[in-house]
Amino acid sequence: MDYSNTAQNSCSDDKDPKKALMCKVSLPHHKETDQPQRNFFCGGAGRLQRNGAIMRQLEGTKCSFLLCLGLSIAICSFIYLRTRMPSEVKPPQPPSCRPFSPKCKAFLPGMQEGVEWYRRDCQVESYILNSHLQCSNLTRDLHFITKPLSREEEVYPVAFIVTVHKELELFMRLFRAIYMPQNVYCIHVDTKAPWEYQAAIRKLVSCFRNAFLSSRSETVTYAGFSRLQADLNCMKDLVKSKTPWRKVVNLCGQDFPVKSNLELVQYLQSKEWRDRNMTPGVKQPATMKYRTHLQYKEITGSHVAVKGAGLKKGPAPHNLQIYFGTAYYALTRDFVDFALKSPIAHSLLEWSRDTFSPDEHYWVTLNHVKAPGSHIDGGWAGNIRTIKWRDQEGRVHNGCKGHYIRDICVYGLEDLPWIINSNSMFANKFESNTFPEALDCLEQWHRNKVLNQATVSIEPSWLLAAHSNSSSRYLNSSAGA
Repeated sequence: MDYSNTAQNSCSDDKDPKKALMCKVSLPHHKETDQPQRNFFCGGAGRLQRNGAIMRQLEGTKCSFLLCLGLSIAICSFIYLRTRMPSEVKPPQPPSCRPFSPKCKAFLPGMQEGVEWYRRDCQVESYILNSHLQCSNLTRDLHFITKPLSREEEVYPVAFIVTVHKELELFMRLFRAIYMPQNVYCIHVDTKAPWEYQAAIRKLVSCFRNAFLSSRSETVTYAGFSRLQADLNCMKDLVKSKTPWRKVVNLCGQDFPVKSNLELVQYLQSKEWRDRNMTPGVKQPATMKYRTHLQYKEITGSHVAVKGAGLKKGPAPHNLQIYFGTAYYALTRDFVDFALKSPIAHSLLEWSRDTFSPDEHYWVTLNHVKAPGSHIDGGWAGNIRTIKWRDQEGRVHNGCKGHYIRDICVYGLEDLPWIINSNSMFANKFESNTFPEALDCLEQWHRNKVLNQATVSIEPSWLLAAHSNSSSRYLNSSAGA
């Protein structure tokens, strides 16, 4: 390229003689006479000296600019990488997280006298609803356990069905407590739950490859057929899962585990229960016959009412003896296949559509026919749930330290010794708003036990509580297990 022509073109329109002179000086190979050379020596030397000084100043400015730019890029890169890299979670500051009640010390011996311990995660709902949330950060910041804790657990995956409709934080804490990467989880969200709640559950569950929402959701009515249908919807999804789960356990959003996952696995494959279904219940007592002798209709999302003036139902199909028991169970995979495909199971299901609270007779009745894993006359055997019923006060338990809802105790902090001593698989029921200290203490007690039983190294992010004055002190005590 001929740069002389470029220079000429850039100066050709300059009418100022002084500027024209400068243009001529700048031309390296001018075809005119040596007049530009003489102009250089007679009048241009001083001007070029000044131009040289300006150029040197510009060079210095350019170097300073490049230095500042480089430093800015380095600082920004450091900040970006710092935010992306996992870092040790700092202990929450007091008013964000409530401290543990001093009464927790009876269950958490690691708590020193006069030292406050705090949960490491607060404002769970706002955190989950954060639109920029990344799953890798969520599992770390919410302290989910991310690898199997023992070989025994790894080779015995369990399926969970969880039906929820309210209390996002309570569900997250339940899910975290039962979560293990080798298990599989089907979450049924009630269609009448607020849209924001459903979106938050969907977002949380989407961060786990072994968890999913039920492909079909019901508007669940208390004591209605829809509650049974919600479980069946999840079962249909679970049988398609690639996870080779051995048994399925169902939960509601206000449950919380008492056994660790290791203890649960050991219990489910114990000699008594290895090949059996767990459906506690007995032959339907006379006081419960109204549930299946009358026809009921479900007022969607509201309640169940007797049809007409008390229409009678016909007898159960296949001359089945109806049993009464709990709605909660632990079922073998073969039994689930039977429940989904057997004509007997289908007939009983259709007959149960207009009964009262069919989930409390369907599973236990089906478990008393010739079916995989059936347990004839098992009675109330099977330590699935610990519940304080109002009518059992003074006989089975010493009263509810929280309050009763539908004759079931919502646990308070003073109920924990009874819960822990029961050694059940799960406890029901909890509320995070009315009696938060009860769940705080039980959750920490449970996580301590889980980690103390682990045969792998413990990740710092799996610890739930921290000392308020030191990020290096975490609450985990073998004595608390």
